[in-house]
Parts: sequence; C-alpha cells; structure tokens
Amino acid sequence: MAKFIAGCIFCKILQGNAPAETIYEDDDLMCIKDIHPASDHHYLIIPKNHISNAKELKPDDEPLFDKIVDTVEVVTAQQGLNLSSVRTGFHWPPFNTINHLHLHVIGPIENMDFIKRQIFRENSFWFVSTDYVKERLKTLSR
Repeated sequence: MAKFIAGCIFCKILQGNAPAETIYEDDDLMCIKDIHPASDHHYLIIPKNHISNAKELKPDDEPLFDKIVDTVEVVTAQQGLNLSSVRTGFHWPPFNTINHLHLHVIGPIENMDFIKRQIFRENSFWFVSTDYVKERLKTLSR
C-alpha cells in the first residue's frame, strides 16, 4: 500500500489526481516528463511511497534507491538517449522545491543552457549524484 501525503503534487500525480506525462511505470516507481525541462529530455523518477527527499533516505530504503537508479537505464534506452550525455541527480535540501523524492534524468547535457547547467551542476551543494547518496546510505548503515 503506497503512502501518500496530502498536498504533495507528486502524490497527486501518482494517484491520478493531477496531470503528468508518464514515460515509465511499475509497481514501485513512476517516471514523468519534467514540466520545466533543462534539456531536450528531462524526466523525474518518483517512488510511489512518499519520501520527502534524498537526505531522508534510510538504510532500509536502499533497495528502492537501487531500483530508482537502475530505472535510469530503462528510461534512457526507451527514449533513445546516450548515457554518456545524460546527467542524473537529486536536489539536496534545502535546495529542493518539491518535497517528494525524485531523481532527475536530463539529456543531452550539451543542450542545457548556462542557467540550467548551474541549477543541475554535478556534485554541488544543491545537486548531488546518485553515487553521493549511495555512499551516504552506506555510511548511515554502519
């Protein structure tokens, strides 16, 4: 049974109560098009259970996190994107605007304008890689 939070736009989308263009869906995740794309392709992979953000992930969430990361390959293959030209990551609190965990999948990175390159700058204080989050989860489980 999925856990939803009232007022969360992603929870509303997951329940079918708000519009979104779905790219991929399975029992645990949904991937939608970002409404403010940073490049030609910009998708958000969202877990169906509400987790506020990447900083809130616990060691018990590691299988879900791994599935989110694995879904990047599914989505990029489906959309015909070259993985070497794709940026993925999470906005890190307090620099996130939607409090529901979502992984950005953006490509091609060469088509991002200057401002978007700053907003989605790899391993900055505000946008962290999946590797950073994975390492943090490992540290928390020790």
